[in-house]
Amino acid sequence: MRLCLAEDIAAAQLEPLTLTRPVHELWLGCSTLGAKIARAFGIGEGPQRRGAVIRGHLKAVQSRRDPHVVLNDPDWLARGPLVVVNSRWVPPARFEAPGLAAPCVGFCEGEPAFAVVAPDDAASTLTSHGMGAWFDRMAERHPGSDVGGEWIRRPWDLVARNAAHIERDFEVAGRRGVTNRQLATLALVGPSDRLRIHETARIDPYTVFDTTNGPIVVEPNVWVQPFTRVEGPCYIGAETQLFRANIRGAVSIGSNCRIGGEVEASIIQGYSNKYHEGFLGHAYIGEWVNLGAITSNSDLRNDYGEVCVPLQGDPVPTGQAKVGCFVGDHTRTGMGSMLNTGTAIGVMCNVLPAGLLLPKHVPSFTAVLYGRVGPGFSLDQMFETAKIVMSRRGKTFGEAEEQLYRGLYEQTRLERERAFQRSHDRRADFWPVAQAGRM
Repeated sequence: MRLCLAEDIAAAQLEPLTLTRPVHELWLGCSTLGAKIARAFGIGEGPQRRGAVIRGHLKAVQSRRDPHVVLNDPDWLARGPLVVVNSRWVPPARFEAPGLAAPCVGFCEGEPAFAVVAPDDAASTLTSHGMGAWFDRMAERHPGSDVGGEWIRRPWDLVARNAAHIERDFEVAGRRGVTNRQLATLALVGPSDRLRIHETARIDPYTVFDTTNGPIVVEPNVWVQPFTRVEGPCYIGAETQLFRANIRGAVSIGSNCRIGGEVEASIIQGYSNKYHEGFLGHAYIGEWVNLGAITSNSDLRNDYGEVCVPLQGDPVPTGQAKVGCFVGDHTRTGMGSMLNTGTAIGVMCNVLPAGLLLPKHVPSFTAVLYGRVGPGFSLDQMFETAKIVMSRRGKTFGEAEEQLYRGLYEQTRLERERAFQRSHDRRADFWPVAQAGRM
């Protein structure tokens, strides 16, 4: 069986997280959405077994990130039968994958989630912006059935469901245990069979792991320093370091992060820093983000009401009372920054503290100075910073990355202009502190 992960136009509803990555690269539980789909269909990582249809501006960078996945290639799609899966669909726990013998369509909540198709169905008409229409045609041509699962429609869906998926991924993996050497240095609260620590991880003395409320997974070469407490459910990715951190459960931390302070019910994609004290709750942080010392976010309104998040500048009701912040790649906050409930910050932003809660909407490539959104550094300056940051982790910010961000700069221009206008027009200021409770 061959697998094609496909984005649709609803990928834009997951910004700022999807500005710089395909939907299938978003994190949930102990793996990405794409990895969950591949596991459900039993498709490994062998060459030519996986493909993807993604937005064109991401192709060059994504090819570097994952060279084994074939991207936007009609010839590959036409080589034989395959299953095309909407990347925003998460298969149910006990999903039974169909075979390729006959075309069919699987539905979740009345919407097509995947289609098993012949080469002629996918070869020439399968594109990212035409995905919805393509699935509708497949549903008309082929028999369908409800297969369950769930949809990821907004960034807060990932955060709200993260704890359950850490539990589920832990059970599916089936590899449990901790070595006697590791048990000699850590203090364990709760059942030991819910703790899995890779043998290469370094767990210093005076650390506490609490599996009472869920499992904990610690991947290779993680370093947990003294006076760190980790509560399950929790996933800590490879090469990550915890510095006197208080990890309070429902947390997934990607690879190569540096985390300190208090973190609760959050996802950190990878390669990001929160070295120091400060609270991060019910948030999703992208890659190459640096949260300055004492940076904290609110994740609950004072009146316990529903939180709205300004995605692309327009307030979107979440249906939830606990919502923190969503931060795009290569964004930095200054020491002591205070982020309001339901904040959305784009890519390559520079957010400086103002003594008050900062604006809830910070478009990509902008700066927050004295509490107002304004123009950021030049692209060349931001690129130089990105090169320095990535080189410190052995990565490069090359020509493909530059072209991606130059394209995003033009793509987000209107959003910035609208934000600048609001910032200068006191009557149209959507996010003053005094008004936050009315949304």
